[in-house]
Formats: sequence, C-alpha cells, structure tokens
Amino acid sequence: MSTATTSSPTQREPELLGQTVVVIGGSAGIGFETARRARAEGAKVILTGRDPERLRRAASELDALSTSAFDATDPASLERFFRDLPTPIDHVMVTAGRPHYGRLVDMDFAQARRAFDEHLLLVIQVARNAARKVKPGGTLLFMGGTGGRHPGVGLGLVSTVTAALPALTAQLALELAPVRVNLIAAGFVDTPLSASLLGDELENRRNQLRATLPIRRVGGPADVAALAVHVMTNTALTGATYDVDGGQQLLVG
Repeated sequence: MSTATTSSPTQREPELLGQTVVVIGGSAGIGFETARRARAEGAKVILTGRDPERLRRAASELDALSTSAFDATDPASLERFFRDLPTPIDHVMVTAGRPHYGRLVDMDFAQARRAFDEHLLLVIQVARNAARKVKPGGTLLFMGGTGGRHPGVGLGLVSTVTAALPALTAQLALELAPVRVNLIAAGFVDTPLSASLLGDELENRRNQLRATLPIRRVGGPADVAALAVHVMTNTALTGATYDVDGGQQLLVG
C-alpha cells in the first residue's frame, strides 16, 4: 500500500506589493496597461493624462490612488504635479507624446519644437522633478521606439529622437543614481494612438506585420507592460534601452 502525496501550488508574492507607481499618460494604451499590470502586482497607482473624462474612467477601473489631468509637456503643470505628490514614490513611467512625421525641409519650426518638447525635453523635465520624489533604487522609465533606427523620408524627427533617447537615458542614469533610469524602445504597438495615426490603413498595417514579423503577430500594450514591470522590479537594470518590437527592426523597409 502506498501513500500518495499532494503538493499545493506555491503562492508567489506580488512583485510590487506596497510600492507606488506613477504613470504619466496612464489613461489609455501602453500607460493604462502598465498601470493595470502594476496593480495586479500589488502596487498603488497614480495616473495622469490630458483628457479628464478618460482619466476618470481609467482611475475607476484600476482603483487608482489619485489622478491629475494636465498636459505633461507644460513645465509648470509638471512641476506642480510632482511638488504636490503626498509621499515618496517608487517608479515613474512616461508614455506621453506621439511621433511626428514629415520631411524635415517642409516642417515648420513650431512642429519641430513640439516634437522635441514631447520627447527629449519631457524626459529632462520629468527627471528634474521626479528625482526628489523617487526612492533610491526606484525607476524612471521612458518610452522610445525602434522604427526610427532606419532612415527614411518623413522620419527625420522620429530618427533624431530615436537616436537621442538612449544617450539621454544613460546620462540621466549616472546623474540620478541610485535612482534607476531606463528606456523601452517599442515597435508598432496596437493602441488607440496607432489607430488614430493610421486611420483606414490600420488593418492593412496589422496584416502586413502578421505576415512579416518573426513573431507572426502584432504587438500590443500588454507586451510593453510586461517589460515595464520587469524593469521596475529588477533592481540591477539602469541606463539601458530594452527593445520590444517582435523583430520589426530586423526587417528591411
């Protein structure tokens, strides 16, 4: 006669339990999905966004600790937001901003300034304001892309930002240590922003990527969110750029 033994599954402690995550641009897309995943890992989340109603819905769904509706590219509003945060925080992720396409020789300077404001200058502004609020070992996490690594007509500003962000991230990691600073470089991500940029061409783009990407599927916000939470929890990571594009940059054209 033998005695059978059974074992119960090991319970894993949530990786962000007791921590606070701020997501700038957290009302939709990558930001919202990252906040949702952080909540699932035990974090309290603070969300910001431009659209108050969309932000309210996101906060309600995620039971956010607090929200703040403002334009992240406005330096005064950004400074006020961080100044008014009630307690030290653990992680800040920034997903605000959108790509700017067009030939450099045709682009007016106001549009060019807007692109730099929404990406490079926003990174510096967030770093300057968040440095006093993020706990040692916590993370500043920014979003970039991989598509601009290949030059092309109409990609001048995108390529410039793509090239500059990794260098800026590495520099800030040295200056803000022991706060960690990292960059996620994404390819095409199937979000409402992508839909608004592509319009009627959205489904064609999806089909093209399904047929050509090495992973044979279209990347979504959950793919980026999984990487974002990993970067937050792995305290050995700083000053680096992490690609999540399904192999998109390996394709020619």
